[in-house]
Amino acid sequence: MFIDWLTVSQVFDFDLPVISDTGFCAFDTATGDVLSTSYKATKYRGSYSSTLTIKISGRKITVDGNPSRINRHDNLFGFETISDCVSVFNSVLTTLGLPSFTRCTRVEIRDGQSGGKVGHLWSDGCVIHRIDLTTNVAVGQGNELAYIRSLSTQRIGHSIGFLYPNGLTVDWTTSGHGKGARLQYRKVYIKASDLADKHLPRVKREFGESSEEYRYAQALYDYCVSEGIVRFEQELKDEFLKRKGYSFWGLFDEGELSQLHREFLDIDQRLKVTKMDQVSIAEQLLLENVVDTPRKANTTAYYAYLWMNDREIALSQRSFETHAARLNRIGINIRNACDIRSFSGVFIRDMREITPVKSVTPPSFYRRPTHLRAVA
Repeated sequence: MFIDWLTVSQVFDFDLPVISDTGFCAFDTATGDVLSTSYKATKYRGSYSSTLTIKISGRKITVDGNPSRINRHDNLFGFETISDCVSVFNSVLTTLGLPSFTRCTRVEIRDGQSGGKVGHLWSDGCVIHRIDLTTNVAVGQGNELAYIRSLSTQRIGHSIGFLYPNGLTVDWTTSGHGKGARLQYRKVYIKASDLADKHLPRVKREFGESSEEYRYAQALYDYCVSEGIVRFEQELKDEFLKRKGYSFWGLFDEGELSQLHREFLDIDQRLKVTKMDQVSIAEQLLLENVVDTPRKANTTAYYAYLWMNDREIALSQRSFETHAARLNRIGINIRNACDIRSFSGVFIRDMREITPVKSVTPPSFYRRPTHLRAVA
């Protein structure tokens, strides 16, 4: 797992230098007193068309961007700890004459006397507002589309899988239509297609098709194709981080983020059925010890057959939930409408037909960030 995006802020106890050429001032029209001052966000532009957004508002600095991408050719693999990511941000802040982010040592509830909203949580260090956790998974060349389609049949909690029309991406939202994720936004996509669509054209424009940089980008694309790399990404939003206690850097165990991400990666463990027909479903129900008699297995499989063929399932709510719970344990969710586009003849059974490798290492030619290369 590595970090693909980070949004952080910190309030300092001294005035900050102005780095923006545009400012905004709020004042009292009756007295003329200045109430607050803020400045337009500044774009820091690094090498290889990488950017960070830096905003100063009063004594608060906010940095938003991809630390695994700044001053780097790509972000196929990136930084694995928040500390590494903040170090990247701090190096940029230093060049701009701004103070560095620090770890939190305490959290207080504002009483309104020292500024800020009453009841608002304040910390003396860096506060995280968004963090994206990412893992590259190798499923083997040619297996990517089938794997993506299979994942799209699965729910994550209350979030419904949505397969994009091009079949290259699946994401999960409560609406099931690619939008509406308020706390967590999760998606899986084919990395080679992403490189071909965005990275290769950008490098070609900037360096030319005959350049060493373009040949390197092409090598990354070829690697993703040959390994069948699909990318798991989940964005943890501000409200989610606050609810879970992950907002204040230095005051929580980062291992909990790894465990949270592992639960997302394990979504394919429920893909057990090898063939979508009534007989194999009944057999699978018995093999998984979901039911203990062939009669129960065949009955539940029959309702799966009705669902697959868009037939009415005439059951009481209690009976429906019983059969739905059984089928869900083997990766079939009859609570959702059956989307024929989502189903593939290839399903994962005990990691045999498609064997996802979730500990992918960079190829030997990969250009690591400098301080990561030192410990590789």
